Amino acid sequence: MIKPIVRTLMALAMMAVGVAHFLDPEPFIRIVPSFLPAPRALVLISGGFEIAGGLGLLWSKTRRMASFGLIALFVAVFPANINMAINEIQLQPEGTMPVWAMWMRLPLQALFIAGAWWVGGDKKTS
Repeated sequence: MIKPIVRTLMALAMMAVGVAHFLDPEPFIRIVPSFLPAPRALVLISGGFEIAGGLGLLWSKTRRMASFGLIALFVAVFPANINMAINEIQLQPEGTMPVWAMWMRLPLQALFIAGAWWVGGDKKTS
């Protein structure tokens, strides 16, 4: 009973964050590590995959593939989260996110990975 609710919430959240990558890419560009090429392109690509992954979670035929795709995405964007925490980068220049919150984002990635695995781990429509 709870899995469909969590799945829907995760799908909506992923789509919303993905859309944000297109509407306001600058905060995401800001945290891309400097050793990676084409930060804007990487942000737009990751936003597209977030939208696709969120949509994919909503249909039983694409759910498992979307789950694996989101897990790969969470791993791929982890360096940006590390960069944000180490260098204390605010998403907005005038931001006031505490440094501890930046560090808390790191273990949250594991929670997101576990959540994607759980909501996409079966082929049933539940």
